Amino acid sequence: MLALNRLVDEGDARGILEYAREFHGHVCPYLALGIRASLIAMEELGVGRLDYSGSVDESILAIVEINSCFTDGVQVTTGCTLGNNSLVYLDLGKTALTLVKRSTWEGVRVYADAERLGKYYPSGATELFNRVVRERKGTEEERRRLWELWEEIAYTMLELPREEFKIERVKVPQIEQAPIVESVRCSKCGELVMETRAIYVNDEPFCLRCAGESYRAVIGRGIVKVSPRGC
Repeated sequence: MLALNRLVDEGDARGILEYAREFHGHVCPYLALGIRASLIAMEELGVGRLDYSGSVDESILAIVEINSCFTDGVQVTTGCTLGNNSLVYLDLGKTALTLVKRSTWEGVRVYADAERLGKYYPSGATELFNRVVRERKGTEEERRRLWELWEEIAYTMLELPREEFKIERVKVPQIEQAPIVESVRCSKCGELVMETRAIYVNDEPFCLRCAGESYRAVIGRGIVKVSPRGC
């Protein structure tokens, strides 16, 4: 990760994209857009990629408003991830990132408008995407052509002028740090579960599944409530 930190410090968006390719599985326009938005926000806020100390302290938070390829670009570039509790997901469905300093709660929000970015797509690219990805009907040749186009557009997204984004200074309401909680053992399946997610029946702890309770999950369409029978 030292090499990645250096690439971020140097603003080497293409180098970062190669790391993001491995993390995300492929290169696409919104993965690159997440990188570009992150670099803008980091420059505006005067911060670098999270290091060891910063990730433990959650000193910088990345607040994303969509669960798409964009968010993976943000995670790779900023170092703010779901696992280190420095990534906050708001289920708003907007291609936007807010980067904020926990010390002051001053932040920078960077928003990208899909309609404005449409002019950077070659003719027929959107229709090809709809056929291959949205409708799942593309031929192998169409799939290959789409990935070629997607990489081409991705490199364009890495160099988008700042004027294509809505960039604003914001004050973010305080967000608590991730608490450290004890675990208890489910009385039915025998697995450990965070105490804050356990249900007690006759003073015995049960995980939500064994208790037959619904719980929340993040899937393709956002945050949903999962019943014992599934989504």
